[in-house]
Amino acid sequence: MQNHHPVKHTISLLVNNKPGVLVRIAQVFARRGFNIDSLVVSPTTDDRFSSMTIVSTGSASTLDQIIKQVCKLIDVVHGQEHNPSDSISRELALFKVKCPLEKRTEILQIVEHFRAQTIDFTEDSLVIQSTGSSEKLDAMTQLLKNYDLMEMIRTGKIVITRGDQTT
Repeated sequence: MQNHHPVKHTISLLVNNKPGVLVRIAQVFARRGFNIDSLVVSPTTDDRFSSMTIVSTGSASTLDQIIKQVCKLIDVVHGQEHNPSDSISRELALFKVKCPLEKRTEILQIVEHFRAQTIDFTEDSLVIQSTGSSEKLDAMTQLLKNYDLMEMIRTGKIVITRGDQTT
């Protein structure tokens, strides 16, 4: 029996660094009914190109068609899906938590457990920075929701292939 539960997919694209490329890529996803869960666009070692990391949820067969269509776009140089065995992925999150004195020790224990850092500390609140896998940040978010989690900002996943293979 096939598994029909939606699965998260991580795709990397190498694209020409030109206006309008992102819109055309997003349109391919939208036409197929795929939502983009996270999107990171960053420079590469060559100014002519940008790297895109897209996380999307849906069926593998539809995603395969999307990757093929995206790779046909004139400004897409290369595109591929990544799995955890062939790549390393990370994400950055900033959390702002209301932190009354009586809860401070508990919250700081969570920060220590996740090897996160406090980057702003006031009488009433903390801003915490954490990096790691999306799953790690999801777990930290769930624990911090037990306190007064005022704000959370996440970068979205970035990915790089292992070894000498090009992302």
